[in-house]
Amino acid sequence: MLKIKNLTKYYGKTFKAVDALSLNVKAGEIYGFIGHNGAGKSTTIKSIVGAIDFEQGEILIDGISIKNNPVECKRLLAYIPDNPDIYDHLTGIQYINFVCDIYGVTENRTERIKKYAEIFQIEQNLGDLISSYSHGMKQKLVIISALVHNPKLLVLDEPFVGLDPIASHRLKELMKELCDNGGAIFFSTHVLEVAEKLCDRVGIIKGGKLVKEGTMEEIAGDKSLESLFLEIADE
Repeated sequence: MLKIKNLTKYYGKTFKAVDALSLNVKAGEIYGFIGHNGAGKSTTIKSIVGAIDFEQGEILIDGISIKNNPVECKRLLAYIPDNPDIYDHLTGIQYINFVCDIYGVTENRTERIKKYAEIFQIEQNLGDLISSYSHGMKQKLVIISALVHNPKLLVLDEPFVGLDPIASHRLKELMKELCDNGGAIFFSTHVLEVAEKLCDRVGIIKGGKLVKEGTMEEIAGDKSLESLFLEIADE
C-alpha cells in the first residue's frame, strides 16, 4: 500500500533531514514510526502525503507515484497532522462537508458524518464555529474529515495528542477496522506503549535513517519498546 524507496530530503544545501530511507507498509497493516524530535519523522510524513517535495527517491501509494501523480495519490489517502490547521470561521459541519466536496463524497454522506460524529461524541457541536472548539474537539473534527471518504491509506502524525481516553480508544478501534477492511496505516507517536500494543510493525528513525524495523518480537525480543528506544537514543 505504501512503498518508500531511498527517500532523501535536504533542508538547505547541507542538512539532510531524511537519508536514503526505504520501507514498505502492506494492506491490512498498522505501521508505527518512532523517533526523537528532529529525527526526520514529520519530514517523512509530509513527503508521503505530498506536502513537501524531496530530492531523491520514490514514494508509491498503492503503486502510484506521489511525485508523478500527486492528485490521484491524495484521493487514496488521508492525513492527520500533529497540529491541524483548519478554518475557524466555518462551523464543524461546514468544514466536514467542504472536505467531502473535495473528495467527491456523495453516497451516504449524511450517514457517514453522523456515524463518526456519534463515535467521537461531537454531534451536538457540529453547528458551532470551529473557533469555539477546544484543541481536542478540533482533533476529533480532523479525524472525522479524514475518515469520511474511506481512505486506503491513513497517515497520522501524533494522532492521540489532545484526545480524551474515550476518543483515543475509539480512534484505535477505527484504525484496526480500516486495516481489517484492507486499508493501511502509517503513524508516528511519542507514546511508545501505544505503538507497542497497536502496531503490527515498528520502524525507528534516527538522524534521518531507519535504524530498526520489524515486529516487536523481531526488533526488541523480550525488551519493551521504550527500553529499545532509549538504548538506540544513547548510541
